[in-house]
Amino acid sequence: MERACVLHPDIPNTETRRAPENALAEAVSLANALRLDLGFSEVVNLRKPHVGMLFSKGKLEELNQKIKDEDITLVIIDGPVSPIQQRNLERHWKVKVLDRTGLILEIFSDRAATREGVLQVDLAALSYSKTRLVRAWTHLERQRGGLGFVGGAGETQIESDRRAIDDAIVRLRKQLSKVVKTRELHRAARAKVPYPIVALVGYTNAGKSTLFNTLTGADVMAKDMLFATLDPTMRELELPEGQKISLSDTVGFISELPTQLVAAFRATLEEVLDADLILHVRDIAHPESEAQAADVTDILNDLGITQTAKDTMIEVWNKSDLLDAATLETALNTSERTDNIHTISAITGQGLDTLVSLIETAIEDPTTTETIRLAYSEGARRAWLFEQNVIDEEGLWDQGYELTVTWTAKQAAQFEKYGS
Repeated sequence: MERACVLHPDIPNTETRRAPENALAEAVSLANALRLDLGFSEVVNLRKPHVGMLFSKGKLEELNQKIKDEDITLVIIDGPVSPIQQRNLERHWKVKVLDRTGLILEIFSDRAATREGVLQVDLAALSYSKTRLVRAWTHLERQRGGLGFVGGAGETQIESDRRAIDDAIVRLRKQLSKVVKTRELHRAARAKVPYPIVALVGYTNAGKSTLFNTLTGADVMAKDMLFATLDPTMRELELPEGQKISLSDTVGFISELPTQLVAAFRATLEEVLDADLILHVRDIAHPESEAQAADVTDILNDLGITQTAKDTMIEVWNKSDLLDAATLETALNTSERTDNIHTISAITGQGLDTLVSLIETAIEDPTTTETIRLAYSEGARRAWLFEQNVIDEEGLWDQGYELTVTWTAKQAAQFEKYGS
């Protein structure tokens, strides 16, 4: 097991929503997600980043002594590190150095469970590796298990060859396109089922998977760990009034998410864009819950979320059991989004019945009643209408069936596409 330390460079006058100590705590959680043996962690104050070494000469030597004393073999720097800085720091400290992007990529690779997830992580890792030393390529031949940035079985040192990387990227994109086509077929099949899609989104470790499991009885991995869930999961859920929905659990967002991963996981996150209703799950007990919420909003905007989706989105304040009533009331009174907020505890079950009622109300569509005619040859479309339970009356006309239906605009639109 690698023995690691985590350093958070605190640079004045940089735009950031987070206090340095909270940023360091998140970076430590990321390191713990990889089950690293953590020696020490600290915030490193930098007046100005050194172009070639990031840290000043004095700070370099101070850290070098700590690294030796703690037998550190991996230094994680919570922030961007240029390829030159990474190479120089590794030579100076004689250890491996990993920046925030590389760390998140490593976690994603370790967590990816589906074929598409694995390919997407590998593609993102190659894009990242094009500008720096490629330490491990063996992960390209595996289904999962880490990229090798932090060492471990199978790590090899080979020459970094841009042409080889480009060839690998082309190969991965071809494989990914086949997988994506299969997923698109599955999505098209789901589109014929008129169940509204309700997507859970939120900052990583906000409790989405715990909420998902509680509502659906599923067994999605849910731990107090960053990025416990990576691949999207959908389950059918029947609401109290009989309405069925598809509930979707998605990968958690995080500040400074690597641009490579945003692009690579765009197809996966399109489930969110297709959703009829979005639940933004927040860890309201976290000291920087507002900043986390802002990060989630930024990523949703980057994905192209519609204004309608924003207007109807329900903000779910989770982990309310960790706050006293006065603190929670103060937070509610100072929030600008009071109308769309609902407080719950996915662990204790507090507020879940009301949340389900809110979901039920939010997805209710107005219905209209009309009469349609189908030819005898359109048996599949008639059967579809029966499956949707929208037929009020059925009679005959000289060429087929005459049906009185009561349905939503969405069901009407789906019927028009069905069989066409």
